[in-house]
Amino acid sequence: MATRENFGHADLELWLNERRVTEIECLVPDLTGVARGKILPREKFKEDRGMRLPEAVLGMTVTGEAPDSDEYNAVISENDRDMILIPDASTVRLVPWAADPTAQVVHDCYFHDGQLVDYAPRTVLRKVRDLYAQAGLKAVVAPELEFYLVAQNSNPDVPLTPPIGRSGRAETSRQHYSIDAVNEFDPLFEDIYDYCDVMELEVDTLIHEMGAGQMEINFLHGDPLELADKVFYFKRTLREAALRHKMYATFMAKPMANEPGSAMHIHQSVVSATTGKNIFSTDGGEPSDAFRHYIGGLQKYLPAAMAFLAPYVNSYRRLVRHTAAPINLQWGRDNRTVGIRVPHSSPDARRVENRVIGSDANPYVATAVTLACGWLGMQERIEPSPESKSSAYHSDYQLPRSLSEAISLLDAAPALQNVLGQRFCTVYKLVKLAEHDEFMRVISPWEREHLLLHV
Repeated sequence: MATRENFGHADLELWLNERRVTEIECLVPDLTGVARGKILPREKFKEDRGMRLPEAVLGMTVTGEAPDSDEYNAVISENDRDMILIPDASTVRLVPWAADPTAQVVHDCYFHDGQLVDYAPRTVLRKVRDLYAQAGLKAVVAPELEFYLVAQNSNPDVPLTPPIGRSGRAETSRQHYSIDAVNEFDPLFEDIYDYCDVMELEVDTLIHEMGAGQMEINFLHGDPLELADKVFYFKRTLREAALRHKMYATFMAKPMANEPGSAMHIHQSVVSATTGKNIFSTDGGEPSDAFRHYIGGLQKYLPAAMAFLAPYVNSYRRLVRHTAAPINLQWGRDNRTVGIRVPHSSPDARRVENRVIGSDANPYVATAVTLACGWLGMQERIEPSPESKSSAYHSDYQLPRSLSEAISLLDAAPALQNVLGQRFCTVYKLVKLAEHDEFMRVISPWEREHLLLHV
């Protein structure tokens, strides 16, 4: 059988038959990173059949609404046209929690003329990855994903609380890197590791982060599209495992008011496609021009990219001083207070870590945008600012403070929009504006508490 990266439809059919699969979950990641699609009986899953979904599935708000404007309809037809979905055979995985043998496969979206749907998140990442390939380069990424375990809560008006562990008590204090705090949830994490093994997600390390019930999972480095698929699958897997242990797992950027937020840090490097050499290092082992320019591109373009990396109104609650989250785009070696960190490494492993991304970001979009900013830096030969050698928390804010500000900054970055695709950026912007407008119609408890009788 072919290796996963060379899987074709014949290999997929053989894989499904060997595992006696009876059902297949046909998945498409939408703009929010939510899995859309259909569940088919095995006998209905045929290469020449072609599954179809409406175009609008890719352009909805997190509440399932679609923007109503001529600009939106110029990209996504108001006639509610179908897309054709083709499985990426390399993404097939078993669904380890299913009662009957069930597979899940991520699909790519195509127009009827055979062209990839340009505003599909997976297509956007393919487009950016192809830019590197055309230059004889390969981008390499390694995501780190933070999340919270919380007690089940069916009432959205009630604040979230940490879950009860094996001891019968919930966490009430900081347990950063505590082994015993992780062991509180051993039965859950045993299931998660078992599920990840079955799905070949190649997760690396699990640690307890700063917040009460906050954890982090790290992935081994690899191809950007492959890693985005793994993060997409992991989010589904973690939520399902948590439910089976009577708790929720959440990737909200800031789920609890008095706890730190959750990030998705992405480590990035670039290698020669022919030699495998890391272009961030010179032959003598020193930082290269490409390394500096990559950082310069992140510094220049990440503010305009924040609507992609901090995609919700809640996302900006995370980006405040002294909460293990960056407030600016300073860079530094082994400095966790900056937005762009350079971990200590050997020259052949030299890499850059983007720390501004929230765990609520779509992994396909966040990876594509990060690589696009670095690409523009190398193309435009942008020099970075001097290295930050002290706490960057004492520096000025350089990132937008709200979703509406982030959307306006995106409008002022045509070069970034050209790399990502103008039609994708148009749909994304209109969806985010619609979400922001919907949020502004909600009256918060703070407003009722402090304004009702005092103003």
